[in-house]
Amino acid sequence: MLITESFVDVKTPSGESMRIFVFHPKIPGYPKAKFPGVVVYSEIYQVTGPVARFAKKIASEGYICVAPSIYHDFVDFQPLDYDAKGTDDGNLYKVEKTVSSYDLDNKLCCDYLYSLDTFNGKIGATGMCLGGHLAFRALLDQRITAAVCFFATDIHSKSLGKGGDDSLERVCKELDPHRQELVMFFGTLDNHVPPEGRDLIRLKLRVAGAKLTFMEICDAQHAFVRDESSKGRYDSAITSSCFGFLFELFDRKLRIDLGEEDRKPVVVENVC
Repeated sequence: MLITESFVDVKTPSGESMRIFVFHPKIPGYPKAKFPGVVVYSEIYQVTGPVARFAKKIASEGYICVAPSIYHDFVDFQPLDYDAKGTDDGNLYKVEKTVSSYDLDNKLCCDYLYSLDTFNGKIGATGMCLGGHLAFRALLDQRITAAVCFFATDIHSKSLGKGGDDSLERVCKELDPHRQELVMFFGTLDNHVPPEGRDLIRLKLRVAGAKLTFMEICDAQHAFVRDESSKGRYDSAITSSCFGFLFELFDRKLRIDLGEEDRKPVVVENVC
């Protein structure tokens, strides 16, 4: 499917602008076609080439992807470099930005999607690293019905934002399992989210009754989705497999009108 690339600068309550990069599917001859939306969250470097390509891949399957420049509190929309300074700056901004500002970014992205005549009213969220955490936290907005989180950092340590975050506790408490569903990917060699951190996230969500697909991919490292400056961690084959799960969830939750759930218990027969 063809896509168009653009951007919109939206005003925040504090006065500065946040640039939202927009990747919009296009079907020639059908100007009134409507598509679901996906908020695509970046890693600590803002919307870099790999993040844009990630978003464009999703958009080309028929989703309006919006990718916010999350560090508008500190700098403009330009991506940070994949070098020592860019990494240091990104890690600093990540913990200096308030959690309420992250939440506002999500609201502004959802509001923008709702302003489009081509939007069908259903939204998902996805992202990598920091963006995986933000996609997870995006579920606090009930307009988000599906989230796919790639190696979401800081959830287990409550260390996102100034003063820390409450993402795991709030999502477990506020998630609506009859409407919302999520997929989480981690690598077994991801040293940003250690085994005990992954166990904590999985257990808390299971106890909360979340509709969850949780995958720990053997020998995969942190940031295995990033196809540039990945420090030797990029794995195209694993990334393609993960996209299969992403599109299965988004197609089912955002494309199809499922109607109201009957909430009847599913009886599984004990047969081979």
